[in-house]
Amino acid sequence: MSGRVEGKIALVTGGASGIGRGCAERLAQEGASVVVTDIQDHLGEEVVRSLGGAAVYLRHDVTDEDAWISVIGEVKSRFGRLDVLVNNAGIGLGCPVTDMTLADWRKQTAVNLDGVFLGVKHALPLMRAGGGGSIVNISSVAGLSGAPNLAGYCATKGGVRLFTKAVALECAALKDGVRCNSVHPGVIETPIWTTVVGGQPGVNEPPDLDAMTAMFVPMGVKGFPKDIAEGVLWLASDDSRYVTGSELVIDGGITAR
Repeated sequence: MSGRVEGKIALVTGGASGIGRGCAERLAQEGASVVVTDIQDHLGEEVVRSLGGAAVYLRHDVTDEDAWISVIGEVKSRFGRLDVLVNNAGIGLGCPVTDMTLADWRKQTAVNLDGVFLGVKHALPLMRAGGGGSIVNISSVAGLSGAPNLAGYCATKGGVRLFTKAVALECAALKDGVRCNSVHPGVIETPIWTTVVGGQPGVNEPPDLDAMTAMFVPMGVKGFPKDIAEGVLWLASDDSRYVTGSELVIDGGITAR
């Protein structure tokens, strides 16, 4: 199957690396014109070059409401519509809760939760004007269950999960054609792990993903951005036309326990 999002306009935040890059690449491969946004300009421009004429890069701090207004305005100016929003930009700041500063708590909330709210708020009018679309909010398995040293991260990702469901119901009530779902990755090899401490109190280094996989993932293998991108592609496409307010868990069986 090919061309599953042919002709659609997609916006992917945090698209310069990791899961965001994987999503941008997969959507472009299946026919979408992709707007990649990030604050890592060099990497973002590299992604766009690799995708050829199917992509545009915009610098974008998702915590800044004016930046969202500007980005959505640029999408409208260039393409006249928006069919897919992938709210992927996120950070993971890990440490014992008693060591976490209020500044770090707020920084994580600003990116992981405020950024998703602002994306939905400002993208919805353009999506509705075009007759509908698909919003995909990237949460985490940490939004489904707790984890030591990740209290702040869990709080934001759990917030994304329920925010998604509430928005899905609002859109359904309005019959606006917009669907809203969350995706919950497990142990995926991405740069975010460089800021997350180990799984035990007092451990102040990034976790060993291979060791984590052996310990926690029933399938025994870690995931890669392409594994999440396939799920995002399905939610972005018309193949999932009857799916809204749902959570798609892609975790090798972690939460099945």
